[in-house]
Amino acid sequence: MSVHQNFIAGEWRASSRTSPNINPSNTDESIGEYALADESDTETAIAAATEAFSGWSTSGIQQRFDALDGIATEILARKEELGRLLAREEGKTLPEGIGEVARAGQIFKFFAGETLRLTGDVVPSVRPGINVEITREPVGVVGIVTPWNFPIAIPAWKIAPALAYGNCVVFKPASLVPGSAWALADIIGRSGLPAGVFNLVLGPGSVVGNALLEDRRIAAVSFTGSVETGHRVATACSARGAKFQLEMGGKNPLVVFNDADLDIAVDCAVNGAFYSTGQRCTASSRLIIEAGIHDRFVDAMIEATGSLRVGDAMDESTQIGPVVDQAQLNQDVDYIGIGKSEGATLAVGGDPVEGKTPGFYLSPALFVDTDNAMRINREEIFGPVATVIRAQDQDEAVAIANDTEFGLSAGVCTRSMAAANRFKQGSRAGMVMVNLPTAGVDYHVPFGGTKASSYGAREQGSYAAEFYTTVKTAYIRP
Repeated sequence: MSVHQNFIAGEWRASSRTSPNINPSNTDESIGEYALADESDTETAIAAATEAFSGWSTSGIQQRFDALDGIATEILARKEELGRLLAREEGKTLPEGIGEVARAGQIFKFFAGETLRLTGDVVPSVRPGINVEITREPVGVVGIVTPWNFPIAIPAWKIAPALAYGNCVVFKPASLVPGSAWALADIIGRSGLPAGVFNLVLGPGSVVGNALLEDRRIAAVSFTGSVETGHRVATACSARGAKFQLEMGGKNPLVVFNDADLDIAVDCAVNGAFYSTGQRCTASSRLIIEAGIHDRFVDAMIEATGSLRVGDAMDESTQIGPVVDQAQLNQDVDYIGIGKSEGATLAVGGDPVEGKTPGFYLSPALFVDTDNAMRINREEIFGPVATVIRAQDQDEAVAIANDTEFGLSAGVCTRSMAAANRFKQGSRAGMVMVNLPTAGVDYHVPFGGTKASSYGAREQGSYAAEFYTTVKTAYIRP
């Protein structure tokens, strides 16, 4: 089996160590063998990006547009093929995998256009005869560290703006999902970018990630992952004055008011809590239900959850794929045990499922009779596990929704626009959904949260310029 190598300074380069990419739907299957970079590989990539920066940062916008548009076009043309790869290595269902790849292509299309929409300001100075120009410039070499749950979309929404605004990139994907990252790097590497502008370094965070954090040539780090690792990124970058952007955990509430359409509410809850195997930072892990509709919602939710089909991500009948690996499965099962020990009632699911092939299968779990003080309502589980919390009225429901250290996404189901507006205004989350799942966002608008969920400038859309550029003010006397 050939080894998928690192991409450094415009070339594919081998490493001394490799690791197999295991299919969570069939642990007997290895998707491929992938390089494991060491400190030397990472240093070489950083040096290549540093050398390439002066040329790329001053390159013409047509060159940037052509490169990003070409990347987008190939991604979209190959979305079924790349979606199959994604489903095999990460475990989300094939339609979800194809949809994620399409989104990655759309992101590159959007930022290709952004290269042509760069603007600035020219204003008069308070001093006569002097003009002031305000422009945006790239920050430098950007270290990009991405998680395993969206192995092509999240890299796309970081890499595309970094390149569009004239930065050079050293990209470290999650070790669990190197295949999608390698395929994306292969496309980027053939897009006409100068050598060193984009670099892929596969390997563990303890090696590659630490090297990116400690190297002063890395001007900025964009990170998506756990809260614990995010804190380490913040500490390291702050110590040397580097820019950083963090997207971390969530414990997202979906609030259902008494006047909600029950079918819509259940659909939002099932989609938000269990699709993508619940492995989304925007997943609806807390279902906060007003008392008047609580019992009907619970009955309908138990029926809907119990009917979900768990299986191989490539099987067209599958609705919920496997958990990503054994460690995540163990964590999910542990939290199900914690919920029971806390006095919550496991209404349905929560059992390992035997598939046609050996894999990390778990039936979606729904807890009822919970309160917001329980660990299963305080800590991010990151699996197909949801809880129901009863609220006496709308005010209590909003208070419970906000009673969390996280603040990424929040949803409300109601027929009243007045109630929806009150919820939107009162929510302490960065994104609010009305009669929609808490998970599922567009690629052309900002993404991000508050409190422990996010730090720094928003990702995606034109707001990405806040992180990937720096403002320069120039005073000119003709």
